Amino acid sequence: MARGSAGLSVLSRHLRILEAFDAWHPFLTLSEVADAADLPRSSAHRLVAELEREGLLERLSDRTYRLGVRLWEFASRTPGAVGLREIARPWLTAVHERVRQHTQLGVLSGRDILFIERMSTRDAVINATLIGGRIPLHASSNGLVLLAHADRTLIDAVAAGPFRVYTDRTPRTEPELRALLRQVREDGFAVAEGFIHVESRGVAVPVIGPGGTVYASLGVVLPNDGTSAVPYVDLLRRAAAGAARDLATAYRPDVNERTHGIRSLVTGSRRSLEFLESIDATTLEGGDARSDALRASAS
Repeated sequence: MARGSAGLSVLSRHLRILEAFDAWHPFLTLSEVADAADLPRSSAHRLVAELEREGLLERLSDRTYRLGVRLWEFASRTPGAVGLREIARPWLTAVHERVRQHTQLGVLSGRDILFIERMSTRDAVINATLIGGRIPLHASSNGLVLLAHADRTLIDAVAAGPFRVYTDRTPRTEPELRALLRQVREDGFAVAEGFIHVESRGVAVPVIGPGGTVYASLGVVLPNDGTSAVPYVDLLRRAAAGAARDLATAYRPDVNERTHGIRSLVTGSRRSLEFLESIDATTLEGGDARSDALRASAS
């Protein structure tokens, strides 16, 4: 049996399969999946077949596999990722038009920051961020913002290490990290100069969600040239405040006393959104009105 695969639940093994794919390895053969997931070939074959049947993996004509679009379908339904990305995109665009480097939005995911949106120019400074990519919380300005406002248990776990070190500026000890987090909480923003690449500097602020919690972090990556971060902090704070207002709207009580409605998560015409909501309301009352209405609108 492959190392580390014993005792795993079926769900854990499925997740190992899905996690084998990343931005640098979007297409994998069955053998490559098994190796990356550290699973026996026979187990990987069975699990891959199950995921393919459910549309979570897709098999291509060259016998490689890629992640299925059904994963995107699931993600698009949550305000925590794609919905948040939709809400915040106009504000990221406004920042990016001013900065013309990298502008990015991240959310907490375990001990990492998961980047759900990034805008870049072709000649921008070096940046390690990918949409759907992860970076350890201690190593980026976006991550420090999220960690500074995280649960104490997570802070203790990250502070205990180990620390992935990218440059001689990357935090690498518990006292250093805790001092940084205190500074972030005091200032209300984070600056990471040369933490991942010596030429780059990250500046980030929190995006406050419903209930006053830190929902995401909004940041820029700029040349590490020693200039003041204050103008960028001010710009980011204005954008984060706008995104926070739109988040509050998205979480308002919606029609029929339901919450978290579609209206503020989807960009579209007013009449289109009203039509979609009417379909949903009719479906809740019973029957297959949703599919009937969609067929009628397509004819």
